[in-house]
Amino acid sequence: MKNPLLQKLARTARIGAAVAAVVGATLARAAEDVAIQLSEQAIEAAGIETKPIEKSAGSDELVVPGTVSVPPQQTRMVASPAAGLVETLLVSPDEEVKEGDPIATLKSSELIESQRAFLQASADAALATEKLRRDEQLYKERIIAERRLLVTRAEAAQARSVLDERAQLLALDGMSEQAIETLRKDRKLGSALTVRAPTSGVILARHATVGDRIQASAPLVTIARLDPVWVNLQIPIGRSVGLDRADRVVLPSLGAEGRLIRIGRTADPATQSVTAVAEFHPGKSPIRPGQAVQAILRLRGAGGAQWRVPADAVVHHRELDWIFVRTAEGFRAVPVKLLSETPQTASVQAPLAASDRVATRGMLTLLAELAARDASAK
Repeated sequence: MKNPLLQKLARTARIGAAVAAVVGATLARAAEDVAIQLSEQAIEAAGIETKPIEKSAGSDELVVPGTVSVPPQQTRMVASPAAGLVETLLVSPDEEVKEGDPIATLKSSELIESQRAFLQASADAALATEKLRRDEQLYKERIIAERRLLVTRAEAAQARSVLDERAQLLALDGMSEQAIETLRKDRKLGSALTVRAPTSGVILARHATVGDRIQASAPLVTIARLDPVWVNLQIPIGRSVGLDRADRVVLPSLGAEGRLIRIGRTADPATQSVTAVAEFHPGKSPIRPGQAVQAILRLRGAGGAQWRVPADAVVHHRELDWIFVRTAEGFRAVPVKLLSETPQTASVQAPLAASDRVATRGMLTLLAELAARDASAK
């Protein structure tokens, strides 16, 4: 007697093999040319027109708009280290600055309080150090117990920690090490605070004006390093095929050449475009952040025979791109690999001949004939 479980497994295996065979046959048919027989009268009635194809040189171009921007890692926001009054602003937009150059001066009551606390901590640390020196001498003479010496040492260490903390707070308020040391020696308080550039670059914007009362961490200016710069390219989804083969990116109006460094993984729902980022080293080229430009992407060849056809000749059907090649009997639907596309032409890879002509108008009729033959082949 046969095992029912084995019979069920065998039946399942046969069904799976049959499904795989059907799917394989369908895929094989989808990748093959499809002959479409049409008479001259039918072609003329459908308004079908053809154009010749051209042999591609193995490289393509894609023209897209873009906007110049500054890489985020090259932008620094200079903020007020303390609350106070903006007394002077020493820089203007588009002005170049070097690291350490003065940017603004402030009058700050908080700075006076921080200096007072620092001087108090300095006096406490000096007193604790002197007390430790005296107790160490008394301990050597066996006048005090070791426990008292340990307490004095802990108090001196705590006083030094408080002094270091106050010095770091002054540094955060914008005082240099030299200014802090001068304050320690002269013990003269001052409300004036000079804000300096943390890095070299160009002033992109000023966020405060003279006479403003601002809080701590309020933005004063934005500094950016403009080499390199980025160009954010807006590429329609339908023309994003082959971006991974981008060899160079050229800005013809500015005479600059760069490289593609990133291709977006998402699309803008409003414009249905993909953002790609190109990097440029301006040199002497007048590339400015915020500038609208036109970029040309040079695409490397994908290998194999490549042809340039009118953009209207390529249609999408059953997850494949097709063109319709004119034959003596009518047309031949040929599946192609779309390499790149512009509003006028498309670069494709397919087994074609230089004498072939492809349909560019009356595509609905040809698509209907292709779909009908797909249905009859099932």
